[in-house]
Parts: sequence; structure tokens; C-alpha cells
Amino acid sequence: MQMDQIDRKPLHEEVADRLRQMITEGRLPPGGKLNERVLAGQLQVSRTPLREAIKQLAAEKLVELLPNRGAVVASLDEALVGHLFEMMADLEGLAGELAAQRRDEATLGEIRALHYEMLAAHVRNDLPQYYRCNKAIHEAISRAAGNPVLAQTYDAINTRIQALRFRSNFNRDKWDQAMREHQQMLQALEHRDGPAMRRLLEDHLRNKRDAVLEQLALWGASAAQPQPFDAVDTAHP
Repeated sequence: MQMDQIDRKPLHEEVADRLRQMITEGRLPPGGKLNERVLAGQLQVSRTPLREAIKQLAAEKLVELLPNRGAVVASLDEALVGHLFEMMADLEGLAGELAAQRRDEATLGEIRALHYEMLAAHVRNDLPQYYRCNKAIHEAISRAAGNPVLAQTYDAINTRIQALRFRSNFNRDKWDQAMREHQQMLQALEHRDGPAMRRLLEDHLRNKRDAVLEQLALWGASAAQPQPFDAVDTAHP
């Protein structure tokens, strides 16, 4: 009897996933040097898969390889941030419109379950878990559009702004607003309202862009980047 094999990622891809998460959550900040000795010990891997993972992230433009200086986390200036979010607004708007028209009940059920899991994380002020659900929702919408070329382009650009999307929720009022926008997106998907879904996602991405640019301006005037909910009451329901 032949047993089904479990697909396993190569080690360097698993390491790349961990590094992406660390970059997204700010544990590896923009401009920060990737210390191979420290990271190898922290991730409990040898330097060979770590170096392969760093090369992979460099190809994704998440990391810069500097001659004689090693690797650093890529930084994005305000102009590039504006360009990336402008493109993402169009891509997500199109994906949302197509998804509303083409989604099946299984996909809708998956997105609905993720939405309520995300809502629970929002109530708990659990930003990392909220973001994992949020990312899964946007990826599910992209898949539901049924256009592999769109999905490939979406993934390539979205990878570059994951950390910024995460940090756009450091302000509680903006996080609350994002949660309300997701509730409206779920309703548009349920009603197969493609035009409304496109409009909601375009507005959602533009709001993210504005939040990020506002934070970049604040960071530029400060020696340190803020942590989640700086000067905000984290007990806010």
C-alpha cells in the first residue's frame, strides 16, 4: 500500500519564511544588518541555509546585499512607498471585483472564518495574529479571482510592503477603521457585489498608504520607530 507523501519545504525556504516574518513584525528593522552568526543561533540552523534564504529575500527586494558589508533589511523611501501602494490598490481592486464574481461557497466560508478569527485577535489587541489572518484573507481573495497572472503580480509587489502593512495598524484608530473596512468587504463578497468590492479594496489600500506615509514622516523626525500603540491605550476595546 503506497502512502501519501507529505511535502516538506527545503530548509532554506523555511528559514526565508521565518526571516520574512521577523522583517514584517519589525524584529529585523529597515536598514538593520543581518548578522549571520546571531541569526543562525537564533533560528538553530547552519549558515548555509541561512545564506540561501538571504539570497532569496534579496531576489524579492526585501534585503539588500552590500559589497563588503553583508546584507541589510531594505528600506523604502516615501516616493517608492507611494508607487507600490498605488499599484497594489489597482491589483487588489481588480482581484476583489473578480473574486466577488467568481468565488465559490467554500472560499467564502474560508474567508468568513478567517474574518471572525481576525476580529477576535483585534479585540484581544493581538496584532501578530490579526495580521496573519489579514494576510490569509487578502491572499484568499487573490486566489478567488481565478487569474494566475494577477496573483503572481500581486504576490511580487505585496511581499515588498508586508512590513508596512503590518505597521499601518500601530495606530489604534486606523486599526479600528481597517477592521470596519474588512466587515464591509465580507458583505460585498457575500452579495457578489464586484464593483463595491473593487471600491472597498482600493480605498482600503489608499488608507493603508496614507497611514504608512504618516508614520514614515513621524519616524523621520524621531530617533526611534514606534512600537504598536505608542501613546495609545491598548486596553481600548
